[in-house]
Amino acid sequence: MKEFTLERSRLPALCGKGFRHSSTLKSHQRIHTGERPFTCSQCEKRFTALSSLKSHQRVHTGEKPFTCYQCGKGFTQVSNLKTHQRVHTGEKLFTCSQCGKEFTALFSLKSHQRIHTGEKPFTCSQCGKGFTQSPHLQAHQRVHTGERPFPCSQCGKEFRDLSTLRTHQRIHTGERPFTCSQCGKRFAQLSSLKIHQRVHTEERPFICSQCG
Repeated sequence: MKEFTLERSRLPALCGKGFRHSSTLKSHQRIHTGERPFTCSQCEKRFTALSSLKSHQRVHTGEKPFTCYQCGKGFTQVSNLKTHQRVHTGEKLFTCSQCGKEFTALFSLKSHQRIHTGEKPFTCSQCGKGFTQSPHLQAHQRVHTGERPFPCSQCGKEFRDLSTLRTHQRIHTGERPFTCSQCGKRFAQLSSLKIHQRVHTEERPFICSQCG
């Protein structure tokens, strides 16, 4: 016990956080030192802990050992499973201090908050355009590459992103999920609903520069 106490006293106290095991402390201290001794052999990404490396490697192997008992969806990490399960329970733990909107995951809240701050940390290397979320950047980059990885199973038409494909598929299914609260008319796209609502609000946002 004395030997462990001496060893622990030599370790730098950077934040004062306590741990049950010296190995956990050493792993934690890499957050402060920046040391990442565990490297993925597939993509060279580096990690502070071996457990984090093993979890990451499932991205390459496709292994998803954590399964949702509600819908059967699989996940590479137990933390991702717990976050997903809130979809079923309706639990929303994270609230935006600006507008009060609630979210099931912390990363969703942080992404949302960029709407208020104007922060766009994801930048296109081709044209410099900034985005609030990484998936939005990835979808945008296909404008430059011409890639359309999402084909419609009904007609074969291809799309740059999954959300656009899902909107398109409503042409085939007839689904109209957006309803006007004023008259009950339904629309396949949110943008179409917003345009329609000007009939009720009498909003005319497009002004002629010649005559006003």
